[in-house]
Amino acid sequence: MNINPNHIDLIISAVQESQYPETELSEVALSGRSNVGKSTFINSMIGRKNMARTSQQPGKTQTLNFYNIDNQLIFVDVPGYGYAKVSKVQREKFGKMIEEYLTQRESLQLVIQLVDLRHDPTEDDVLMYNYLKHFNIPTVVVCTKEDKIEKGKVKKHIKNIKEKLKLEPVDSIISYSSINNNKQQQIWYLIASYL
Repeated sequence: MNINPNHIDLIISAVQESQYPETELSEVALSGRSNVGKSTFINSMIGRKNMARTSQQPGKTQTLNFYNIDNQLIFVDVPGYGYAKVSKVQREKFGKMIEEYLTQRESLQLVIQLVDLRHDPTEDDVLMYNYLKHFNIPTVVVCTKEDKIEKGKVKKHIKNIKEKLKLEPVDSIISYSSINNNKQQQIWYLIASYL
């Protein structure tokens, strides 16, 4: 697997199963709360500035966005959870759309759940992790915003997140900074091990 992707395309932004792309490629979904830095993480991993649209306004992703990465795999950017300004009806709609994708998509091989390294996992983070485990979906936890924490305290924060999520031994956890980009290869190798 090429860990420096050259060719990236947004295939489709889907809201229902009938719109999912039909490919032979494995899919890796990216999940996390609305302001955890999901789009920034995607852009950093693929070496593009604006492929996944970032916004100052959380809750911007409202569709399942399928990105073809070098015809080797597909990243699926899932709408962020836990954004209070989205109406209850809208949240339920997102919930149904995400649930349908996560539980029924056969090409889904892995979910990368992003959590903010600086804080305890939110109730929504814990619910999401438990949900993924309930359906036996392989999960890697990536703790974003590593650059905002003193180097000497990173391990302590990771240990705390591990405990709060009750991380299962089979699941990996890694801290990451989209600014420093220093663990991209490690994460690509981790992803490749699930495909």
